[in-house]
Formats: sequence, C-alpha cells, structure tokens
Amino acid sequence: MTGLSFLVLLVAGVGWCYLKLTGRIDTFSADGISGDRPPDSSNGQNVLVIGSDSRAGENKELGGGKGAVGRSDTAFLLHVYADHRNAVAVSIPRDTLVDIPACKTPGGRWTAPQQHVMFNGAFSVGDTAEGNPACTQNTVEHLTGLRVDHTVVVDFAGFSALTSAVGGVPVCLPEDIYQRDLSPNRPTRGELVFATGPQTVSGQRALDYVRIRHGIGDGSDIGRIKRQQAFIGSLIKKVKSQGLNPTTLLPLARAATDSMTVDPGLGSADRLLKFAMSMKNIDLRNTKFVTVPWRYEGSRVAIVEPDADALWAALKADRTIDGQDASGKGRGSGRSAGGASQRPTTAAPVSGAGISLAVYNGTRVDGLAARAAELLRARGFTVTGAATASSQDHAATVIEYGPDLRDQAEAVARLFAGARTEPSAYAGVRVVLGTSFAQNPSIDEATPTPAPSAVPSAVGDGARSADEDLCKDLSYG
Repeated sequence: MTGLSFLVLLVAGVGWCYLKLTGRIDTFSADGISGDRPPDSSNGQNVLVIGSDSRAGENKELGGGKGAVGRSDTAFLLHVYADHRNAVAVSIPRDTLVDIPACKTPGGRWTAPQQHVMFNGAFSVGDTAEGNPACTQNTVEHLTGLRVDHTVVVDFAGFSALTSAVGGVPVCLPEDIYQRDLSPNRPTRGELVFATGPQTVSGQRALDYVRIRHGIGDGSDIGRIKRQQAFIGSLIKKVKSQGLNPTTLLPLARAATDSMTVDPGLGSADRLLKFAMSMKNIDLRNTKFVTVPWRYEGSRVAIVEPDADALWAALKADRTIDGQDASGKGRGSGRSAGGASQRPTTAAPVSGAGISLAVYNGTRVDGLAARAAELLRARGFTVTGAATASSQDHAATVIEYGPDLRDQAEAVARLFAGARTEPSAYAGVRVVLGTSFAQNPSIDEATPTPAPSAVPSAVGDGARSADEDLCKDLSYG
C-alpha cells in the first residue's frame, strides 16, 4: 500500500472541507513516542506511513495477517519539501534488518532495545491487534536521524473500500496467477486467480493483487513494493480522472477516514484538513518513490551504507535525491522535480578519470557485467563491483546516480546506446545493463536518451499507461 497515504490524506482532508463528515478519526497514544528524538532540523515535513495487515475488525474477512497481533505489511517515509510542491517517499522493506530502540507496551513497560532484527517487528511490539505505530516511529527516527512530524496507519479495509469507491483500478498481469502464488504453502497450485493481461480490480481482488509476492517477477518483497507503487499510480490517476467534486469525494472521504489511525497531531477534522491542504499544491508528477539503499543478507534485507546516510542527509537538508535545492532552482532547465535528467549532454570526450561506479547485469545473458566492467576500466573508470541486478528484464541500460553525481552519470550514459539516467537513493553511480547492451556489447560515445519527466517509480500523469508497458512496469521491468 505504498503511496496510498498521499491519496488518503488529500481525499480525507478535502472530504472534511466539502462534505462535513462527522465520523471519528482514530488516533494512537503519544505516550509511546520516545523522548530521545532527533531535532526538528528539516525545512520540510516528514510523514511516516504504515500499511497494516491486522485482522482486527473488518480486516478479518479480507485476508489480513494470521493471528491476533497487528503486523506491518509495508512502510515508507514521505518527505514533503518546504516548497510544498515536491515530495519523495522512501520505502523501507519489512524484512530490513534494523535496530529497534526501547518501545512502550500497552501495559506501560518499556522494552529493551533490539539489534539487527526485522523492521516490521517494531509494529508488533506489545502483541496487540492494533499494532504499535509509536514503536515504528521510534525505529524510523533512530534509523534515519530525521524527526517524524506525523504518523499515519492505513489498513486493509480502507484500501479495499477506496478501490471499490473509484469503480476499480486498471492493472495488467504479465502471466497467470494461481491460488498458490497468494498462499505459497498450498500443496497444489489451485484455481486461476488472475489471467494474463489487462483487467480492472477492486475490493478483495485489489488486495490480492497488491499482496502477490510469488509467481510474478523475482518473488521478492522489493519487487512487490515496485508493483504496489505502480498500482497506486493507476489508482491516483483514476481518482483524478473522475474529478475532485462532492459526488466523487463522498464515498472516497468515508473510506479514507475509516481506514486511518493517526498520531494526535492529526486527530481532529481541523488538523487533518490543515495538513491535507498543505499538500494540495504537490503535483503528483513531482512525487518520487524510491527504496532505501539495500542488499540481500541471506533471506533478509540489509541497508547499504554510506548510501543510506547520504539519502537521509539530503532529506534533512531539504534537497532532492539528485542533490538539488527543491525550492524551485533550475526549473525550466530540463530537470524534473523528481530529479530525472532530460537535457542532452555536450559532446566533450568521455573520460573515466575520477569516476567510480558499479555494474549490474539486468538481463539473462551471462557475462555482461564482467564485459562492461572490462570496457569501462579501459576507459579509465574505477569499477567497484560487477554483479547481477535484482531483476533481469531490463530493455534499456539505465545509469542510476546519487546526490551531486548527475554529470558523472550523463558522461557514463554517453557510452551506452539508448541509455537513460535516473536519480537514485544510492550514493554512487550504478550501471544497470539492458538487452540493448547484450545485442551490442560495446561502448561508444553518443548522446544519451533523456529520462522521462516521471520515471516508472514516480507517480503521476507521466507514468506509462499502454497495456504492454503497464504489464512490463508491473513485473518490475
């Protein structure tokens, strides 16, 4: 449910304004928020969003987590820049290994800190059906060094109601999905749940779609996060296409307010409305979704340093993930707010001197990463590693770059035919090879293909919508 909060907050806030809903907004106690918090040093706002798969209430009928303990299905930190026109959401995979600080249980006891444990364990501290959002907030603040201004929990029932209220969301499946893909412990594959191709899903089927982990793509939680982000893009576009008017807002606003549990700072209609209105000028094309820099550690996910520290530092300084000031500098110069490069580079000769990078094979052709690494070293580049990418179905080569490395990435992109550059949460430069390189495994100077105004991980009107592209995007191509 990554990205859902933006829609939920906006719809809920506008709904209160236009429709005068009288429903009660659920809040969690602030008693469990740690007294040892980072200073409020950011010029923007940080909102922690937690997707809960609790079986409490209506969620029980929708296939929430097993048992009576609330669990966190997904979480991300949304940084709203000080200009209130740009935002970036950093997903934190539930299997990420982190340190959980002391947290308060419902009985009033503070737990001992935990080291190197799964991130989603923070939400389950205290073993309650509602979960422990304060503990997750403590963990995120401890991890990032960023002060969380607000925390929002969105549950399954609310998600289901939202997708039904808009009349369903268009998706596309690259392959057939069976019951065992939803429940891997089944002895047989069971009945067909989703057929290959474009279709519209809502309610329970929408939940089943965003929860698919096996039988599609690489079967990882990282892949599922990308698919959820693409789904939210389709959902938001569907809402926008219907118009934000009282007729369409009433069912959406009811679903939104019923789906949320918020911190006391958002626990009234006036506060929720004020916060939602503070985000009303954010163009969804300027909302960038990334995942915290990561690598696999066995079956778990480890955070990559110093890449993650560089990301948190950029957000603390209210800078975009490509190192630019988000206040509006450079607008009109060919840079999208999400940080994707759109301008062609000059024709100066490419030199690898002073540029370090890693190479990843994004195809199923063996030996490509080693081949590209050899060619780049011959050009004077420092290659820090060559490995297989997390997915192997990239068509074009992508040059990803961290803060302040855009120029280096554009220089590298000139060596790969049809390559595009994209900002990344990682601190360095990463070459993810596509089949275009497999067809011609050589490097020659050329002008790189500009990145689109909204790259596939961004939500907004710029996202690809053709059925064949959507199928490719939703399988994390």
